[in-house]
Amino acid sequence: MNYVMASTIGAVGMAIFVTAVRVKAAKKPASAKKIILPPIFMSTGALMFIFPMFRVHFLQILEAITVGMLFSILLIKTSQFEVRDREIFLKRSKAFIFILIGLLVVRVIAKLVLSSTIDVGELSGMFWILAFAMIVPWRIAMYRQFKKLHNELH
Repeated sequence: MNYVMASTIGAVGMAIFVTAVRVKAAKKPASAKKIILPPIFMSTGALMFIFPMFRVHFLQILEAITVGMLFSILLIKTSQFEVRDREIFLKRSKAFIFILIGLLVVRVIAKLVLSSTIDVGELSGMFWILAFAMIVPWRIAMYRQFKKLHNELH
């Protein structure tokens, strides 16, 4: 149970960090690099699967990917760009923060419920897959929208 609590506290910390980064990022022009790099950096987390305790079964992978992709729809819908002073900025969205908090609450509740039936290592692997399956489609959608605006400007 200590691992579950520690990872939950970590998830809350990451949510606060992401929210702060998002608010700060909205003040500066967007770039393709800023959109593409987070999933690349996050991909290094896949190294956890080298260790047997983090490996998950095929159905668990499918479940995590499905939930992650469903969650990404909410993030895609609340991430829009706008042109200001001939530069592209991420629009501020009040809904984004509430959605991020809502997703966090759902993840924490799911983790607490599932931790009684799924090993903590497997659960960690599943939640990493879920997060990665959430961020990749979101960032691809953001990149496509950014490129479209960028091409219209130039």
